[in-house]
Amino acid sequence: MALIAVLGGTGYAGRHIVAEAAQRGHTVVSIARSVPGERVPGASYIEGTLLDVPGLVAQLTGVDVVISAVSPRGEMAGLVRPNLEALAAALPDSVRIGVIGGAGGSLVAPGGPRVIDGEFPDAFKAEAFELIGVLEDLQSEQSDRDWFFVHPAGGFGAFAPGERTGKYRTGGDVLVTDAEGVSFISGEDLAVAVIDEVENPRHSRQRFTVGY
Repeated sequence: MALIAVLGGTGYAGRHIVAEAAQRGHTVVSIARSVPGERVPGASYIEGTLLDVPGLVAQLTGVDVVISAVSPRGEMAGLVRPNLEALAAALPDSVRIGVIGGAGGSLVAPGGPRVIDGEFPDAFKAEAFELIGVLEDLQSEQSDRDWFFVHPAGGFGAFAPGERTGKYRTGGDVLVTDAEGVSFISGEDLAVAVIDEVENPRHSRQRFTVGY
């Protein structure tokens, strides 16, 4: 079993990842700026923020995997990319890093274009480009650190929670859609895909898309 830390562990993606990891018997720590009143049984909760990298590193001693589910919006806009880069530089190379990105950086078809290059909502472009930047930083990293970056389906979010089926498909760099062209994944099944990747790494130093 792994010791997994989830940054942004009380947000939509984060809390599902925490719950899935705990359910499977992993030691999981949720790190967020506040501890929620309702907690996942078997998980530990720590107050912390990506904006305090030295303090965060001290809290992450001994972890095997750090998963960032922090969204670059609100007061975090423009701050997720530089602080994740600083965190990666400060952690031991033995710590695997996972990042939950967005659909915007995934490709519409093999070879492109990207989802963000088409009809993409202006309101979400800034955070999508920042997460694309996070991916570019990981891809250019020169150390031996292992990492993975997940592009959820276009219909992923609290606005369409769905349910747990335990099933999903991965699409490499290409957005996963169904036969009707719909791109969707529930919060719980995204978490299934993430913890499957932790337990059985299949995307070493790679990004991958997830959907039904």
